[in-house]
Amino acid sequence: MSLAEDTRAAARRRPFLVTALRAGVVNYTAAARSLSEEVGGDTESVATALRRFAESLPEYETESRDVRVTMQSGLGVVAGSGDDAPLAVGGVSLVPDSGSLTAIVAEGSVGATALGHVLARLDAAEIGVVAAGVADESLVVAVERRDGPNALRTVEDALAAVPSRE
Repeated sequence: MSLAEDTRAAARRRPFLVTALRAGVVNYTAAARSLSEEVGGDTESVATALRRFAESLPEYETESRDVRVTMQSGLGVVAGSGDDAPLAVGGVSLVPDSGSLTAIVAEGSVGATALGHVLARLDAAEIGVVAAGVADESLVVAVERRDGPNALRTVEDALAAVPSRE
């Protein structure tokens, strides 16, 4: 592969860098220093490859999602599934049982991109996520009960500005 192809591949392994390139907020020299050993090029050549890559990317834009966000407390994780489980993955379910978890449920225009953005925002807010999933216009994240109110506000805020894919 060429240096340009290697640089693009290395940047794609760092989604935060691709987002920053799309948003136009990258110090190209600093980013190139972090990639130059991996791609085998000098800093200036890698910085040039990053600039060209940035020019080829769609501009960073966001869109508000039409959703209804609610909070359900007192949940626990159990083996199996139940009709009242807001989330079930791999034979394990999040069910009402007076447990210590809170589910933040967003219903409406959600999908994998929205879930990724929500998880990144919760991580940035230092809110630990115990479980998460998205399917059929429902997005669920489970957090410790004490984090519920902050998680609710963070999820609402995140869904008001989800990065668009184009």
